[in-house]
Amino acid sequence: MMSVDDALSQLLNGAAPLTEHETVATELATGRILARDLISPHNVPPHDNSAMDGYAIRLADLAGGAPLRVSQRIPAGHTGEPLQPGCAARIFTGAPIPPGCDAVVMQELATVEGEMVRFDTPPRSGQNIRRSGEDIRAGSAILHAGSRLKPQDLGLAASVGIASMAVVRRLKVAVFFTGDELVMPGNDLGPSQIYNSNRYVLRGLLDSLGCDVTDLGIVRDDLAATRAALRTAADAHDLVLTCGGVSVGEEDHVKAAVEAEGALELWKIAMKPGKPLAFGRVAQTPFVGLPGNPVSSFITFLLFVRPFILQRQGADATAAPAMPVTAGFDWIKPDKRREFLRVQLTPTAGGGLEASLFPNQGSGVLTSCSWADGLIDVAPGRAIARGDTIPFLSYASLLG
Repeated sequence: MMSVDDALSQLLNGAAPLTEHETVATELATGRILARDLISPHNVPPHDNSAMDGYAIRLADLAGGAPLRVSQRIPAGHTGEPLQPGCAARIFTGAPIPPGCDAVVMQELATVEGEMVRFDTPPRSGQNIRRSGEDIRAGSAILHAGSRLKPQDLGLAASVGIASMAVVRRLKVAVFFTGDELVMPGNDLGPSQIYNSNRYVLRGLLDSLGCDVTDLGIVRDDLAATRAALRTAADAHDLVLTCGGVSVGEEDHVKAAVEAEGALELWKIAMKPGKPLAFGRVAQTPFVGLPGNPVSSFITFLLFVRPFILQRQGADATAAPAMPVTAGFDWIKPDKRREFLRVQLTPTAGGGLEASLFPNQGSGVLTSCSWADGLIDVAPGRAIARGDTIPFLSYASLLG
């Protein structure tokens, strides 16, 4: 069996980034991969402006200690007149600084007497003034190609007036599920049948990655039917994804079908759960075959398919970072394979995080995936004692 790291490396070696781009409106770009650097056409802020509600003044006018006359009022969105000697301007947050002003005094430090104002504390030069371009300079790159766009990135683009952007086109993924025992929710279960939960998990994961999904449904346990489904899936798609049928049983036909329609380059990973992961191609289209057990399918998608898809989309970051947590359990019978266990985190008195283990780590227990905050990564043959530091992969990083 191939190690997890070697298998992932082999998958990513076959994940050639897409080259086709499309232009989308900025407000529709969440989750998309930026195709070109975004260059700001403007300074942000575009002009010197007030960081406070208060009074714009000239420091030279405070030398004698006399109050200043409030000569104008400048709300945000309005432009004031040049500040005259002996005068102050009532100014509001975000309003442009009037010419001649070199400080803004917050209103809480001002005493108003009719049309006059005096200040309790002498301000310093530049106080409470946000300078033009202090956040973004015109001509600078604000976002780089390969960035997976977050809502705050869209706000950043909008802040410099960018209404649309070039993004990598959506990856076209064809997916199907094998098993005569599978039926869809909404139908009655017959003898020996189960509901196809994997469809809902994988469709949700593919949608969250911005894929254009073709769902070919459930394919019966038959070699000819499986080969036909693979040919359909490979046509005009960037990835063929299957679930089930990749093990060694007499009714597991995906492996043989892929070998007949293309080539199988990888099969069986030294991990638990998820050993019967398969990778290859159908005709010239990349193929990934996931195990049919729901936990195995979910975890192998997160660890292998997610980075594969992100790299094909041109993302500059595909790996989910691990963080150290404290084991709140004993794991005394380690497996010779690398294990990924479902855990939930709770804060400790010392400010750290302690991992609690779901009591049933079976590959068919989907409850464990819904209950957990993420996975701990257990090296082959490693026993864990309560209090040990262990690497944790959060769902926030694996699903984000």
